[in-house]
Amino acid sequence: MSRLNSFLTGIKVVDLSRHLPGPLASLSMAEMGAEVIKVEPPQGEEMRFIGPKGPHGRSAYFDAVNGGKKGIHLNLKEDADRLRLLDLLSDADVLIESFRPGVMAKLGLSIDDLRNHAPQLIICSLNGYGTESPLSQDVGHDLNYLAMNGLLSGTGTAEQAVAPWPPIADSAASLYGLTTILGALLERTRTGEGCHVEVALADSVMPLMAFSLADLGLKGEGTPRGLDLLNGGAARYRTYVTADGKSIALGAVEPKFWQAFCVAAGREDWLGRLNDPLPQLALQEEVAAFIGGLTLDECNTRFGSVECCYNEVLPLSSAVETPHIQARKLVVKGEEGDYQALYPAYVDGEPPKVRQPFESLEKEQNTEKETTPV
Repeated sequence: MSRLNSFLTGIKVVDLSRHLPGPLASLSMAEMGAEVIKVEPPQGEEMRFIGPKGPHGRSAYFDAVNGGKKGIHLNLKEDADRLRLLDLLSDADVLIESFRPGVMAKLGLSIDDLRNHAPQLIICSLNGYGTESPLSQDVGHDLNYLAMNGLLSGTGTAEQAVAPWPPIADSAASLYGLTTILGALLERTRTGEGCHVEVALADSVMPLMAFSLADLGLKGEGTPRGLDLLNGGAARYRTYVTADGKSIALGAVEPKFWQAFCVAAGREDWLGRLNDPLPQLALQEEVAAFIGGLTLDECNTRFGSVECCYNEVLPLSSAVETPHIQARKLVVKGEEGDYQALYPAYVDGEPPKVRQPFESLEKEQNTEKETTPV
């Protein structure tokens, strides 16, 4: 076992959250050794029924972010189940919830009440827009958070914004929530007191846009899509289509990598065009025509061993089989065909161990829904 899997041994996490941000954060805590108890409503959380059915009879998406956890079902509108939750929290270290602001208070579980009940508790609220926002009660999903924060103005094709995948705001909020929880646990060793952490998904986008915000301060605008060095404006940092309909990625940002690419291509006449004004449409067309005259195998032969930041654009089915992935042992395939992407960190030279399946602490049976729990 890697030491990573014991970092949070003795830490108890109660997770009320649903979908991706909260479960992804508690998944990482489980991989670091925490005991994570996932609390679902009586009918089960929605992710059980969204996406393809996996080997355990529920959505494979649910299993992908809930491995290594234990699960129970509580109806928090009922007094008896609220008391069961409070009992779980009496000796818990962390509570994660993803309701809209105010919902926990309506359930009789306000932040003040929870902190009075369990002063040691670190409560992490992951919600859409945050309590102190005129949008606090509005609905939204990842695409909405990216749109309102200006991110979509800098990504996609020159003609149209494109929703990135995987969900950026959901994933960023999860990681910011996890980071803050870990920091709060460290601070608690000094004070003995818990705290309330709120991370809004809409707020998690702006810190990722440091370069675009720098452009805004200097130029009065952000980073328009298709016009900048790293989002399609430069010939040396983009994808190109080969003669046989495949794609390659060129990331030759630094002059030495661009030089290596030009020499390998036999196009030394491109060397002095590194800093052509952006967008480098003419140079892009020339490089595209050159790559378009070569098959993928020919590109691999010509550039594969050259230090010019070159790769094939791989489908996921090929990506998980590359020598890199195989050597790192951080993406594993289970006996039932399910894949796990493990916590991406080695500790003392060892990767983390494979996660155990989600374990329900209650009996489940089929009803009108697919594997709807009792």
